[in-house]
Amino acid sequence: MRTKTILFALALAVFGVLAADGPVSKATAKVHPLSGSNVSGQVMFTKTEKGVLVVADIDGLKPGKHGFHIHEHGDCGHSDGNSAGGHFNPTNSKHGAPADKERHAGDLGNLEADAQGHAHYEWTDTMIELNGTNSIVGRSLIIHEKADDFVTQPTGNAGGRIGCGKIEVVK
Repeated sequence: MRTKTILFALALAVFGVLAADGPVSKATAKVHPLSGSNVSGQVMFTKTEKGVLVVADIDGLKPGKHGFHIHEHGDCGHSDGNSAGGHFNPTNSKHGAPADKERHAGDLGNLEADAQGHAHYEWTDTMIELNGTNSIVGRSLIIHEKADDFVTQPTGNAGGRIGCGKIEVVK
């Protein structure tokens, strides 16, 4: 019995949640530049009755649309962002837009930067979770150089990775 308890606690720790802390209701990703960009900002994830509210404020972007995805690993260590792995896709679904029935859980669509390079994004997502085996906590958030076309498999043809932040619990 003690072994099962220890394994359960370890599993929770791996997914960013310790049993003593209880369920996660908020998480954040502080976005840092990749590939020589000037991208920076913060993304907040808040559990609501309707899903997870995602609010992003990002600066240092070229004006226009930029792919915005949750990736499988919480590793922003390489300058090209490839250590973050592919899109978070626990159901092995096709790539798509945030409102599509079939899509990767990590497909959040596009940020749209204004003439000053600032993008504000708000979306309540019903696929991502802050708790359990499909939790986004401990994964990474990636911003891409180009717009996500929502069609090209498996990435949306969004180009290189210009910003990365590890998703961590807000205490």
